[in-house]
Parts: sequence; C-alpha cells; structure tokens
Amino acid sequence: MPSLPPPGDSKPALNRAVSIVVPTFREAENIPVLAERIEAALSGRGGEWELVLVDDDSRDGSEVVVEDLSQRLPVRMEVRRDPPRDLSLSVLRGIALSRFDRVVVMDADLSHPPERIPDLVRALDGDCDMAVGSRYAPGGRIDRGWGLWRHLNSFGATLLARPLTACSDPMSGFFALDRRVLPDLARLRPVGYKIGLELMVRGRLRVTEVPIGFSDRARGTSKMNLRQQMNYLRHLKRLYLHRFGGLARVLSFGAVGASGFVIDLAFYLGLQALGLEHRLARFLSFWPAVSWNWWLNRRVTFDDRPWQTPVRQWVRFVIASSVGLGVNVGGYLVLTGFVAVFARHPLLAFFLGIALGGAFNFLISTLYVYRWHSASKGDSGRDSSARPDPGSPRSEH
Repeated sequence: MPSLPPPGDSKPALNRAVSIVVPTFREAENIPVLAERIEAALSGRGGEWELVLVDDDSRDGSEVVVEDLSQRLPVRMEVRRDPPRDLSLSVLRGIALSRFDRVVVMDADLSHPPERIPDLVRALDGDCDMAVGSRYAPGGRIDRGWGLWRHLNSFGATLLARPLTACSDPMSGFFALDRRVLPDLARLRPVGYKIGLELMVRGRLRVTEVPIGFSDRARGTSKMNLRQQMNYLRHLKRLYLHRFGGLARVLSFGAVGASGFVIDLAFYLGLQALGLEHRLARFLSFWPAVSWNWWLNRRVTFDDRPWQTPVRQWVRFVIASSVGLGVNVGGYLVLTGFVAVFARHPLLAFFLGIALGGAFNFLISTLYVYRWHSASKGDSGRDSSARPDPGSPRSEH
C-alpha cells in the first residue's frame, strides 16, 4: 500500500477546490475550533473550500453555532431529523450536498488534524482514487493516552478487515477522494461508522496512505460503545458477503461457534469453581453458550433474514444445536468404532465430528432457524442492509 511522507514545506499551493464533509452529533463545542483550524490550514493556498456539516439532530445548539460561523466562513449545516441516526449515512448525504468533486471526510472531535487536509487533497493527483489519513503508515502516530485495551481493540478491528483491503488503517475516518470515481451512492449499504471501509471495498478504490497524528478528543464525549462494535461486525459481514459470497456466511457462523465454545468453557470451569459437580456444570454451561450463539447469529450472520419471535427462534436454534451435537458425537462413535485409522487416531475423529456437526448445524440454521419467509424469498438476493432491521437500535456516531 503506497504512502506519502510527512509534510515538508509549510504552505505549498493547493490550487484545488475542496469540500470538507463532517458528520456531527452533539459536537457544538468542537465545531468552532474545527472550522478555525480548517480555515487556517487552507487559507492562502489558492483553492476554494467549504465545510459541509451533516448533523444527526443533536439539538445542542450546533445550528446556532454554524449560523454564526457562516457569517465569515464558508460553513453550512444540514440536519437529518429522520432515523436512523447513522454516521455513514450522514457522510453520504454530505458528499451528495458538496459543491466540489474533491471531498475530504473527517470527524468533528478534532482527532483528525485539519492541517493534513492539503496533503490528502494533493495525494489525489497521484495514482490513486482515495487518500487515507493513516495512523499506521510510516510517520503516523497515535495519542499516547491510549491504553492496552484500546490498542487491542483497534488491532483486532483492523485485522478483521485485512482480507478486504491492503490499507494499513481501514478504520480511518479521515480521507479524501474524488466523488466522480464513486459508485452510485444510493447503492451503498453502510451501517455504523466505517464509511471509509465501505467506499474502499464496494468502490474498489485504489488507496494511498498519508501519515497523520491521531489525537483523542478534548471536548465532548465519545460515541463509541458496544452497540457500535456490533454494528461494525454486521458491516464487516455484509462486506465479506459482497466480496466473497456465501463463504462469508459460513465463516461468520464458524466464528460465532468458536466464541460460543469460549463461553461454554468459561461457564463450565466457573461453575465447578463455585462447587458444582462437573456433570451438572457441563449441563448448565450449554445454555448460556447456545443462547449466545443464537443471539450473535441473529445479529450478525443472519441479520439479513426476517426477524422472528425470539423465544420460538431460540427453541429452534437449541434443536438445531442438539442435532449438530448428535451428529458430532455420533460421527465420532461411528468413525472410531468402525474405521481402523480413526480407531488408532481418535483425535482425527474428534475434529471430523466437530466439522460434521457444524455443517449440519449450519444447514439447519440456514433452512429452518433463520429461514426466509415465503413473502421474503423474492428479496433473498438483495444486500443485507437493503431491508431495515426492526431489531436494530439507532446507530449513533
């Protein structure tokens, strides 16, 4: 993945008109500082610019702040009052509203340095469709206040996206592009906050990286929470389906099953530590694990399927899991009892039994537990986000 060096001379000419698109939600404190820093970064460079703010109905005084700024700076705001509240949808709306074809997208919390906007825009003159402000390109850096958990969280999210793009920082929300290279915006299906990754994958954009220093917000509160992380997993699944087809659903189902095994083991050992007999602990540990698998598959693996009554669907998943377990154990017993090579190497039969049980579980889940209703079969080829998710909460920044 090509990357550009850190900035050299202090104020090289820009000679490009650029729209800066910023999604906002309760960022009234940060908007004036952001606008002033953008103005300082772009003034005197020979290019026209505008700041397009798309707000998700913050009701925190942001509109009044922007009205005051617009008296002296090229700043405007549109407020999205209809749900869902979603950062990616706000960005797409901002791109559509932009006066200029060259667009920079960034956050409002000042974590992205406006001083690097000229470098991102100039990078588009090279052999690329998209210039990404990267924390991980040579010369990039992360705020020293990051703890171990945040580093691990970022590393894990980046690793999960690695099969989709060679960009070292696909999580970046700071990027520049020419909107003329984008696919039809109405056909994009983002969910959550990683619109850059959506554009990279669905647009098949050629990406270059510009190193930046990433800072933690100084004002306001972060919108990152477990809900946003779940939305990221849902988004990843959709992009994997787009890139790899049905194999992505199989891998998602397997990953959910692996996470359920961890929960199963944790409860099994934990209950014994509390004094329960091991057979009772084994029986009880099954239920939180199977419930977790049912819920996560409902939220991620099969989130494109019509939602059914939770209790009924959970019972069906328990049945499917029981059948899978029966095939798993039954296969093991048959292989070790009647096939010599497996009798000599029972561990091979153990893993093969797991594979057979998992395959049956996936098949039953696909055709029975999370099946398409007859009225929905005509939509089965559509992208998973084309249908609103009735169980999905509003996705905040």
